[in-house]
Amino acid sequence: VQLQASGGGLVQPGESLTLSCAASGFTRSYYVIGWFRQALGKEREGISAISNSNTKYYSDSVKGRFTISRDNAKNIVYLHINSLKPEDTDVYYCGIDLNPDGSRPYGLGEFLNGLDWWGRGTLVTVSS
Repeated sequence: VQLQASGGGLVQPGESLTLSCAASGFTRSYYVIGWFRQALGKEREGISAISNSNTKYYSDSVKGRFTISRDNAKNIVYLHINSLKPEDTDVYYCGIDLNPDGSRPYGLGEFLNGLDWWGRGTLVTVSS
């Protein structure tokens, strides 16, 4: 499995940014792919995820500013971030849960606990 995140960079507060995650090397009838962020020495924070049936999950801290989407033909998942804040500064990672438990309620906590693979992060720095 390969997950390649890109799109990070230095932006000013209030600006927008779109992160991309190119996924390859797996075949599953149902999976969830998404984003989390983690600063050095801190816990992972689930941000958003999307299933291949297009069910979307968002953390309360980013609802309304972050939008997740996917291009099934290209197997790319996007995370569009509006109104960036300095506290959004972090390394953003793309990960995948290849075996989500469909028999139980599923959310970002389950996504983080069920991560099978994740790629190198992309750094987003929000600063004036």
